[in-house]
Formats: sequence, C-alpha cells, structure tokens
Amino acid sequence: MKIQDSVVFITGANRGIGAAFAKALLARGAKKVYAGARDPDSVTLPGVVPVRLDVTNDADVAAAAAQCQDVTLVINNAGIARYGAFLAEQAADLVREQLETNFFGVLRVSQAFAPVLAANGGGALVNVLSVASWINRSLLAGYGATKSAAWALTNGLRSELQEQGTQVLALHMGFVATDLTRDLDVPKQTPEAIVAAALDALEAGASEVMADEMTRKVKAGLSATPASYMALPQV
Repeated sequence: MKIQDSVVFITGANRGIGAAFAKALLARGAKKVYAGARDPDSVTLPGVVPVRLDVTNDADVAAAAAQCQDVTLVINNAGIARYGAFLAEQAADLVREQLETNFFGVLRVSQAFAPVLAANGGGALVNVLSVASWINRSLLAGYGATKSAAWALTNGLRSELQEQGTQVLALHMGFVATDLTRDLDVPKQTPEAIVAAALDALEAGASEVMADEMTRKVKAGLSATPASYMALPQV
C-alpha cells in the first residue's frame, strides 16, 4: 500500500494515536485524510476533513461510509480502556462496554468500508491492536480480552478481504503516551514512533507489525516453554 496520494479514513482521530496517524499521513503525501470523531469540533489538525463518528452507532458508521466513498485506506484506531480485573463486581458491564468499541466498532467500520475499498482497487485496512492481544493482567483484564477478540477479527478479515486485494495490517504495541495511559507509571512509547513503525510496515506490504521492543519479545515468546502469556506478575 502506497501512502502517497491515498485517501484515508481514521477512527478516533481527534487525539492520541489517531491524531498522530493523521499528521504523519499528511506529511507522507496522503491526498485526503478523513478524521472520524464523536465530536467533529474536537478535530483541530489543519488539512483533515472532520467526520462525525461514534463507532458504536450503526447510523454514524453507515453515514461515514456513504460520505467517504473515495477512501483507499481505513485505520481502525478508536478504542477505550477500563481498569479492573475479571473478578471485580462490575467486570461484565465493563467488558461489554469495551467490546462495543474495541471489537464491534472495528467490525462495523470494516463491514461498512470493505465495499468502498473494493471499489477503489482494494487498498488497505489497519487495525490498532495491542500487546494485550496476547497477555492479560488484572489491571486491564477486560481490555485485554477485547484486544484478543479484535486480533482474531483482524485475522479473519485478512482472509475474507484477500480476494478483493485489500491489505490487512495488525498493529501491536505496548504502552503509549496518550490519555488512555496517563495514570499508569510505566515506560511508554510516543504515538509518533508507533505510527512511523505502522506506516513503514504498511508500505512494505506487511500483515502484522510489532511496534516496540516489548511487543516483539512477547510475540517471540508465544511458542516458548513456558509461553510469554503464561508468566505471572511478581508479588
């Protein structure tokens, strides 16, 4: 997938990784960047086209796809995280809430834009995932489950979209310095570094990219004995 002269639709594009994607894509020569956000007025980056989008709302997603018929690259970036373990009192409600954005939101947008990508030559789909697709800890237990589900969705979409020539890229990373992680005292990558790795991989024709060293180590350890996802935190 070549970024030069591409037409891009980004979900959750008003801040964090989404805003970094928009800025980097314009710098790399994208012809147009649609910036999806629940509040279009929150999109302040010059040069992008704000689009009202709540990925949990079927009507919003359908309207966005109808409006943006020239798209050649879709970036499913919108996501939410709620703290809490699986055995916490409100765990079921919190997991359902996160699934609506992190899994069903990706599914809705992918379904709506797949015909648009096909009509424009295939293009590409990038799904923003996480190292939490493979490892899970009690701090973000529900979030990890939703990212595991989104990883499975991404792999299924890659198979289904192969015939129409759509490249599907899974982007995995650890903690990134955004609003989502502002309360966590952990090492973090910058959104710009993550986006640069993703766009380099996209242009190289990759299907999956591990955007930081921690994620590369976890992925490499999935088949180890014991596997990386089996390691328990020290207490």
